[in-house]
Amino acid sequence: MAAYSRPALRNLFDDSPTPHIAHPPRTHHRDYYLAADGSFRQSGEGGLGVLIETRDGRTVARLAVPDRVPDNNVAEYRALHLGLDVLAEHAESDARVGVLVDHDDLAANVNRATLASMGDRPPHPYRVPRAARHHWRGIRARVARFAELRAARINSRENPAHPLANTPEQYRGAQVRPDPDDLPGEPADLHDEPGTRDRRSEPEQVPPPSRADRHASD
Repeated sequence: MAAYSRPALRNLFDDSPTPHIAHPPRTHHRDYYLAADGSFRQSGEGGLGVLIETRDGRTVARLAVPDRVPDNNVAEYRALHLGLDVLAEHAESDARVGVLVDHDDLAANVNRATLASMGDRPPHPYRVPRAARHHWRGIRARVARFAELRAARINSRENPAHPLANTPEQYRGAQVRPDPDDLPGEPADLHDEPGTRDRRSEPEQVPPPSRADRHASD
């Protein structure tokens, strides 16, 4: 397997635009950075790629998962849903998260959801593909779960999750999953549909992609 080199997620995030949300001086003080990407082929075979790092560059999780998806939009939403589920299993609810995706509408929608969870009116309505609505509900629940989360849009050539999603078979031996003993916090219950900042009093209603319909048509 070829060497897998990449710039630090923190550097990528700080250098990339965050649609609808300006970069404040404290932007780089994220606790976690998450890059996600999904791939789709006409044959139906595709993949999900996720890379999560701490702000000092320590790898928390690296996932390269073969998957069958109906289209590229679903692949992109599903990959982010998976990545946020993995992070939320262990990260504290007061964590500050920076998300990197190479899908324009997805990055914009995530930041609109962040504004909505803070009680602000998003500047534009959500534009979510119908087939990805299930995963969008899960993403919104995760956005509301963290103290602060914002998404940056990067070029697919710069996305460290891109090779993980496009050639998952090459990274089977390089997968890293978070160890609960190495990460702070406990799993938190989530409300299914965001509306206020704190909604950890009700159980999560959205099953993660790995246990829901990952191999079914959306």
